[in-house]
Amino acid sequence: MEDKNINVVFVCLGNICRSPAAEGIVKKMLADEGLDDRVFVDSAGTSSWNEGKQPDERMQAHGKKRGYNFDSIARQFRSSDFEKFDYIIVMDNNNYMNVKKLAITQEDVEKIHRMTDFSIDFADHDHVPDPYYGGDDGFNLVMNLLEDAAKGLIKDIKEKLQS
Repeated sequence: MEDKNINVVFVCLGNICRSPAAEGIVKKMLADEGLDDRVFVDSAGTSSWNEGKQPDERMQAHGKKRGYNFDSIARQFRSSDFEKFDYIIVMDNNNYMNVKKLAITQEDVEKIHRMTDFSIDFADHDHVPDPYYGGDDGFNLVMNLLEDAAKGLIKDIKEKLQS
């Protein structure tokens, strides 16, 4: 039987805080599980404001404290991404609506998930808030939410790889 591969993209507004953090966290967790050769991970933003930029320095610093490397380059989510990705994971309802507008088929819509759909210990949160205009507490909360949901996502991915 041929090995399955899965493609995942994380989406937030500007692709400089939440989605690159999710990308970096999941990449490390997949590598730790020995699955990094079976799962491609990317990130994007619903806006084009930050295209070509590195992740926010504050987000990078919070990632480094926890052993992550957030080194992606911001890009805008495109309708063609529906063809490439199996999981399109958004951070909040605005991201969901903006991505859904680009969907062409029902199959496209079914690929869209909220990051918090995969939460384990933070199931009471329905979105990952944008920390951009906040302080350290906001960035810490985002890191906690992303790490928690990443564990649930990887569990889901493992099940798909084995099916």
